[in-house]
Amino acid sequence: MSNTPPLTSPAPPASPLPSPVSGHPEGVSNDEFRAAMSRLASGVVLVTAQEPPLDPDDPGAPRGEDAGMTATAFMSVSLDPPLVLVSLREGSRMDDLLDEQPLWAVSVLSENQRHIAGRFAMKGRVSDRLLFEDLPRTRGEASGAPLVGGALATLECRTEQRVPAGDHTLVIGRVLTASVASADGGPLTYFRGRYRQLG
Repeated sequence: MSNTPPLTSPAPPASPLPSPVSGHPEGVSNDEFRAAMSRLASGVVLVTAQEPPLDPDDPGAPRGEDAGMTATAFMSVSLDPPLVLVSLREGSRMDDLLDEQPLWAVSVLSENQRHIAGRFAMKGRVSDRLLFEDLPRTRGEASGAPLVGGALATLECRTEQRVPAGDHTLVIGRVLTASVASADGGPLTYFRGRYRQLG
């Protein structure tokens, strides 16, 4: 008697993955992802930095312009050492600037600073110089970046690491200074695509 195993029919082909929606093979569309993440309330901050001098070797060279960007993807990462993280759209002005300028700052916006968040988030906006023109601010001693007056807190940071992540760059910064405002007030939050107040 032969010991040859009986022939079996080939296994049917695996079921195909669901057809991609918006180019994602896992099947989640951009709209579905945005809708789900919009249910996560987040704080609103203004990320600021100053462009490096036009001639770094000349102490008398004109300083570069200030730049600012509203961000809702900001979080603390570590207490020892003190680290924070901000997510920047790849190729945005702030992403490009922080690629060459390691010093930057964050102002945690209060509930009555919605106009600042909107101003620095709008598309097709005017130059940053005009956006900062009437904005109460001081200049950070450690970073040289603008710190918004009336913010709930301000932090000055130095980039420790840049991590590419899809269409964004995660910038991890060591906190050099941190200050909390003496004025009371609630935070500005972002929920379901709108700026909101707590309560």
